[in-house]
Amino acid sequence: MDADVVIAGAGPNGLLLAAELRLAGARPIVLERLPERANEQRANGLVGQVARALDRRGLAEPLGGDPGGPVPRPEYIFAAMRLPLQLIDDNPIYILPSPQPKIEAVMEERALELGAELRRGHELAGFTQDADGVTVEVTGPEGSYTLRAKFLVGADGGRSLTRKLAGIDFVGVTNDAMVSRAGHASIPTEYVDPATGVLRIPGYGDVPPFMHHRSDNGLFVYAPFPGRQPLVSTGEWDEPGANEMTFEELQASVDRVLGVHLPLVQESEFVRRTVGGNTRIADRFRVGRVLLVGDAAHVHSAMGGPGLNLGLQDVLNLGWKLAAEVQGWAPEGLLDTYESERRPVGERVVLQTQAQSALIAPGPEVTALRKVFAELLTEPATVQHIANLISGADVRYFDGPHSLIGRSVPDLTVDGVRLAEILRSGRPVLLDLLEGSPYQVDSDRIDLVTGRGERQVAMLIRPDGYVAWAADDGDDQQGLDEALSKWFQVRSLTNATT
Repeated sequence: MDADVVIAGAGPNGLLLAAELRLAGARPIVLERLPERANEQRANGLVGQVARALDRRGLAEPLGGDPGGPVPRPEYIFAAMRLPLQLIDDNPIYILPSPQPKIEAVMEERALELGAELRRGHELAGFTQDADGVTVEVTGPEGSYTLRAKFLVGADGGRSLTRKLAGIDFVGVTNDAMVSRAGHASIPTEYVDPATGVLRIPGYGDVPPFMHHRSDNGLFVYAPFPGRQPLVSTGEWDEPGANEMTFEELQASVDRVLGVHLPLVQESEFVRRTVGGNTRIADRFRVGRVLLVGDAAHVHSAMGGPGLNLGLQDVLNLGWKLAAEVQGWAPEGLLDTYESERRPVGERVVLQTQAQSALIAPGPEVTALRKVFAELLTEPATVQHIANLISGADVRYFDGPHSLIGRSVPDLTVDGVRLAEILRSGRPVLLDLLEGSPYQVDSDRIDLVTGRGERQVAMLIRPDGYVAWAADDGDDQQGLDEALSKWFQVRSLTNATT
């Protein structure tokens, strides 16, 4: 084998997967058709539970997070409506304000630091698989060649060649109704409130920055990113036109959406027009030794920033399971749980992005619906439900007798050390915060961590940060044994000696 895993695509998902595989001791090779990192401005940051997940790898702070760990934001948006997060006690909305080129740079640095091999200018051209591995055909700067690996992972985007060659259907719909336009532009200072950044637009009213703003004619967003060129974007239900996009087209679109003239100051040559969008999900995430992550597995509206929240957590779920498989210790069926756990999460994201798209459409009937929905968003229970939905905090992979089982591990400290820092090795952890506890583990595959924290609890934590087992006392030896066997094929010390 030339590698344990070949990864097609060196976007954030492919690079993080390479890092995760290296953490777990597997050997990945990443193929990327582009000779160098692109500077295309797609994602403007990371939103949701992915911030906590990346904090558990030490990546949150390099991506713009706070030194002491991610802090929930007091306000966010849903379908261009304010989501008043100050109304709820358990706020799950975290943001890492990092542009996509920086995200890719940070992920690449981590993958290479851990020893992953990245081949830029090398593109997947085809593959065949058999019972023992995958033979990958590659086109590179010096011609074609093949690689032999145990698995192939497609992280090659919404038009994934990996997915197409694997014969995986991409089920969903294409909608050409909406035209999005964007460009780097600033607003003259006389229109900007210096204290709040709110736009005061004569003849229209106030428009807050960084928020989707719906008018009767479409959507408008002004995002004055600190240290970066500001971004102006619109969404309209109009004809896109056949000519190349210009800054003048963006200006005209802004004026149509607002119904008044708001002068823009061009800040760069970047302008972009996007027509319509796809909402699709792969009918399978795995065919034999070929798997999909990120946009290769699902595409949807970008409203609310769910894409990397979903894709990067696909990677964190898959990485340790795939490494266990190539190293030969995976329990039977472990790799199948990647699809059974992550595909329903993808379906949930498709659901909420389609709902948001419906709520931003033009028309008086949608305006009436939005007024009713805005009333519901004054209720804390509704706000909590929506916040959990769009952040991924409602994900529970499986049920169990304890409320933590199947969920992302809570933020805790152990003898004054943040749990996120303890989990940065990417290894499974048996965390025991109980006094006089009997729980031990008979394997160097699992780290045993004991101490005192905010609550009396014992937890078996998977490498992706999800709780495989938990107990509030020392009386669930059987439950621990079952979880250790199911997920890691190891035994507790008590079980091993009796």
